[in-house]
Amino acid sequence: MEFTAKQIGDLLKGRIEGNPDVKVSRLDKIEEGSEGGLTFLANPKYAPFIYTTKASVIIIDESFQLEQPVSSTLVRVENAYQAFVQLLDIYNQIKTDKKGIEQPSFIASSAKVGENCYVGAFAYIGNNAKLGKNVKIYPQAYVGDNVVIGDNTTLFAGVRIYSDCVIGAEVTIHTGTVIGADGFGFTPNSNNEYKKVAQIGNVIIEDHVEIGANTTIDRATLGSTIIRKGVKLDNLIQIAHNVEIGENTVIAAQTGVAGSTKIGKDCMIGGQVGIVGHITIADKVKIAAQSGVGSSVTTEGEILQGSPAFNIGDYKRTYVVFRKLPALEKKIAELEQMIADLKQIPS
Repeated sequence: MEFTAKQIGDLLKGRIEGNPDVKVSRLDKIEEGSEGGLTFLANPKYAPFIYTTKASVIIIDESFQLEQPVSSTLVRVENAYQAFVQLLDIYNQIKTDKKGIEQPSFIASSAKVGENCYVGAFAYIGNNAKLGKNVKIYPQAYVGDNVVIGDNTTLFAGVRIYSDCVIGAEVTIHTGTVIGADGFGFTPNSNNEYKKVAQIGNVIIEDHVEIGANTTIDRATLGSTIIRKGVKLDNLIQIAHNVEIGENTVIAAQTGVAGSTKIGKDCMIGGQVGIVGHITIADKVKIAAQSGVGSSVTTEGEILQGSPAFNIGDYKRTYVVFRKLPALEKKIAELEQMIADLKQIPS
């Protein structure tokens, strides 16, 4: 793909300084830019590179003041970072724009496939599945019976969607993710053997959700495991049966959420967090990485850290004392010895 500086300027509603006809065919870091590359400057610490980069076109803020001449063509915009993000999105859409049915693949006769869909080789679309418009199913993906997938959703290679699950519009699910596997439900009998409890619910993923690679979201025992609109899940996350995650909550890698827990909207959860089952977490709560949450969090906007997790201010004060424990132990031993010595002094 090749674009001129003028085409980029028109797309971003930017102002050109330099040669409007210069062409670019790739995206570069500013410090590594070379001829034919397009880059941007948003962070002031990278400003010196604008004078040394060989990139053909640089997107910069309208307000940026040059201290010396540059060899690159400049596209001045109101916000260089946001403009570059817009370009990345457009570039990614072009790169991943696929249509048509590749062979060999299997689409059940009862399945419904919308307009402009892509189904990659060795993909499987089950009975009564429904795919909306512009859906992309990459090679070796599995879409089970009765699954519903909304418009403009992408399932990358190797994604598995079990039967009866519902995926919204504008959803992205990355490679290796499994949606709708059985929840971890077992009950002991009189011989202390564990009998499986049938998991007959499903998973509902609402619109504008993105799910990272190798994440697992289990189907409900009854009812639904629900991922609300705008949620972003990182790689390697485990969401157990009947969990509900509120709108626009973000969760980092290696976090595990146990069954039937309800997480509010606009929460931020760090990596390697463990959350027990059957609790609720209020809206806008932030949980620091490697924390363990063992009880409900009822205060909106609270920030937690530690295992077990508690208010981050208290955690920091506690940690100051914790780091001093060896010195405090030594001091206590010295005081105990002083007391013992005093007791030996004749009265």
